Amino acid sequence: MTESTNDIIGRVLRASTRGYTCGTHSTKLSYRHDFGSFVKVPIANDESSFAIGLVYAVEIKDDLLVSELVMAESVDPNILRDQRENRMIPVEISVLNIGYGLWRNFIQSMPPRPPMSLSVVRQCTAEEVYYFTQNKEFFRLVLNASEVPSDDLIAALLRVAVEAYPSEEHYTFMVDSGRSVAKLLTSDSKRLGAILSLIKP
Repeated sequence: MTESTNDIIGRVLRASTRGYTCGTHSTKLSYRHDFGSFVKVPIANDESSFAIGLVYAVEIKDDLLVSELVMAESVDPNILRDQRENRMIPVEISVLNIGYGLWRNFIQSMPPRPPMSLSVVRQCTAEEVYYFTQNKEFFRLVLNASEVPSDDLIAALLRVAVEAYPSEEHYTFMVDSGRSVAKLLTSDSKRLGAILSLIKP
């Protein structure tokens, strides 16, 4: 089967069951790489099952030339354009795993195995996001992930997910999501208030 390239996020650099980092070229950056985006990648030795994850960090790496240009008092605009458009500036995208499985048959837990190095990471389709977010159990994984900015990530993923819903379902989805967060943070009213202020319709 011929693979489409317009939904590719990058290729896996390193991975664990908790999450992974993938890499791409700076010229490939787009809305698909946004903070809170839903992505998928085949788990190791099983092309029929995907790890579902959330983008929680995007890092543009530097090199010696970039360091020198930063220190220069003035930089020719042509040099800047060449640096941004023609040189191979690596970008690293960090992903938190929140589930695995196949379309309409997802399990909201860490996958049994991580993806293999160089596996292609793709953006989840709107249909996949819609069916995955019918269940809000994955909020627990996000809120308990110490390595990610979880409060902001919850708000960002909801802004992404709501676009997969028909417009008449937007309000209900956001209210239901707020209630699900509230159930998980009943003992932390300060944190709950901060998150609800970020996701209020």
